[in-house]
Amino acid sequence: MGTYLHTMIRVQNLEKSLAFYKLIGMHEIRRKEVAEGKYTLVYVGFADNKTGEAEIELTYNWGHDEPYEIGTGFGHLAIGVPNVKEVVEHVRKSGGKITRDPGPVKFGTTFIAFIEDPDGYKIELIEI
Repeated sequence: MGTYLHTMIRVQNLEKSLAFYKLIGMHEIRRKEVAEGKYTLVYVGFADNKTGEAEIELTYNWGHDEPYEIGTGFGHLAIGVPNVKEVVEHVRKSGGKITRDPGPVKFGTTFIAFIEDPDGYKIELIEI
């Protein structure tokens, strides 16, 4: 038996990505600079993660200037929020990209929306 720890995504601009994830209520939990490997890892999540919630590992490779390809196998990250409409409006007012406005999932009742981070990763917001 194991524990789900995090999802890793490569980001082109670490500060821009951190600012985006703060918009949706996440914050930096810890950071690791690896000079030998020329990269920085920043883990973002909610609260202080003492109870083991899943995190997002933002990986910034120093000197990598080209955008990353997201890949055909990646679908989205899912984040539960108490008010999807409120989060979407906050992201919209801050210049973020909304790819699906808030509403019930097709053929269901779960209330969702989709947004994209600065690198184009899709994030599903699910009202909890």
